[in-house]
Parts: sequence; structure tokens; C-alpha cells
Amino acid sequence: MIEASLFAWVFTPEGWVAFMTLAFLEIVLGIDNLIFISILVDKLPKEKQARTRFIGLSAALVMRILLLFSITWLMGLSEPLFQIAAHPISIRDLILIVGGLFLLGKTTLEIHHAIDPEDEVAGVTAKPSSSFAWILIQIVLLDLVFSLDSVLTAVGMTQQLGIMVAAVVIAMIFMMVFASTVHDIIKKHPTLKMLALSFLLLIGMVLIGEGFGLHIAKGYIYFAIGFSLLVEGLNIASRKRRKLTQKNELQ
Repeated sequence: MIEASLFAWVFTPEGWVAFMTLAFLEIVLGIDNLIFISILVDKLPKEKQARTRFIGLSAALVMRILLLFSITWLMGLSEPLFQIAAHPISIRDLILIVGGLFLLGKTTLEIHHAIDPEDEVAGVTAKPSSSFAWILIQIVLLDLVFSLDSVLTAVGMTQQLGIMVAAVVIAMIFMMVFASTVHDIIKKHPTLKMLALSFLLLIGMVLIGEGFGLHIAKGYIYFAIGFSLLVEGLNIASRKRRKLTQKNELQ
């Protein structure tokens, strides 16, 4: 039973432990959303990027809070509609599957453009994919999928609505503060962008798997992502040192 009181948890140590744990988990779960937004807004003019990131993350926050206050309706999304290979498929499953397929398709196109930017060189620009409205629509669609996953994780960890709302708000504020930094880092290092796109492919496959009832522990996924980032960080440091050595030798 979900406790509707928003502030009762503030006066208990158990509430603070649950809040800090859930806030940390929400930040981790929000990384893929932040990466997706950072890659999309890079197609926009520089003066529009910060505003689009803010709108996208604000939309994610609003959707998460609305879903939290609609727990009964949200739980109803898990009611089976039909079966595929003896596995019951619900509205929630359909959202995850469609969202995963969209993420796979979009990320594959981004990887193709990153590896073979032939159209850009030839001066051919796909206007729909680089327009403010179209990018915002894509962000909102994926926000819905990531919000659903985030809220269901929160419901699985605690039954106190106040803790869930506070953790989600703190996680989204954290993401808003560091959104520009993440965007700049990805833009500065092309290899990191490719790594980020690979992560999004992985997340897309996980969403589809979860839609078909294949539950994958997210700890394994984020450990793999963290290890890959550590290795790439060492590669970046090594390249910087090599360039510095070459510069000193030339002098």
C-alpha cells in the first residue's frame, strides 16, 4: 500500500536512508536519458541547445511526478492484454518494446551519420531530423519510456510517495546542473560519443527484453558502462600525454 503522506519520512532515519538510496539510483538510471538528450541537441544551433536540454529534462520531471501521483493507474498498465509465446503482454510492455525499438533505430542512424557523414559533406541536410520541434518530440517520447522505467523502480523500492517524489526531483535537478557538462564532454571527445551511442543500443535492447519478460539486473549493465568509461578515460589521458610529449619534442 502506497503511503500518500509526503513529509512523514523526513522524521525517520529509515526514510532518509531510503531517500538517499533511491535518489542515487534515480541519478544512475537517468544517465541514459541525459546522454540521449545531449546527442540530440547537438544537432541544433548553439543558442538553442541549453533551452532544449532544459525543456527536455523539465518534461521528464513533470512526467515522473505525474506518474508517481497516478500509482493506481500505473499499476493497471501491467494488466495483460494478450500473449506472445505464452508471455502476457501489457500496455507497459508495449511501451517498453516500442521505446526500445525507437531507441535502437534512432541510435543506429546516429552511428551511421557519425561513421559515414557523406550526406553532410555533400551539403545535404535532413531538415526534419535537425528541427527544434522534431528533436523535442523525440526527447519527450523517450522521456516517457525512461520515466516509466524510473517510476516503476521507485515503486519497487519504497511505499512512501514523499520519498519517491523527493528522490526524483533531486535526481532531475542533478541532471539539469550537469547536462551542459555532459554535452560538452561528449562533443569534445568523438570516441566518447560513439561509446555513448553504444550504451544507448544496449539500453534499447534491455527495454525490449524487459517488454518480453526478460528481466536483466541493471547492476550488470551499469557496471559494464562504468568499466567502459574508465577504460576510455585512460585512453583519453594517454592521448593527451602523447600529444604533450610530441609538442615538447617539436619545441
